[in-house]
Amino acid sequence: MTSRPEPAEAADAVSGYKRVLQRVLDNRPSGTRQRLAAALGKNRSFVSQIANPSYPTPIPAQHLETIFEVCHFSQEDRRAFLADYSRAHRQRLKLVAGAKRLRTIAVAVPDVGDAKRNKAIDDMVADFARKLARMVEDLG
Repeated sequence: MTSRPEPAEAADAVSGYKRVLQRVLDNRPSGTRQRLAAALGKNRSFVSQIANPSYPTPIPAQHLETIFEVCHFSQEDRRAFLADYSRAHRQRLKLVAGAKRLRTIAVAVPDVGDAKRNKAIDDMVADFARKLARMVEDLG
């Protein structure tokens, strides 16, 4: 067998792991997509795109642990997702195999009564957390 999957096989595998993600998200409480977007530091539309089997856009490997944690993947769903992900992107999992796991925490911040200002606060807190994680990674 070749080291690279055939384009049709890879596309099939991409839509396969996206179907798993879509099913998991559909079975989670409302707000999960927004929490995932915040944890990834992305817009909610990014989550919709990576969870839609019709879009060929791959999910970046560095986001996998965050997705598994925020979405509370079962072991069975995780195995199915990773089997297809591995078929679609044989080299990507190796790139993040040594990456440290992240954990999600909740932080209470004031509601300033304005959606735009609340989003700015949310973005600042998420940005701080990403920078802190990178700093800790660089130190250790």
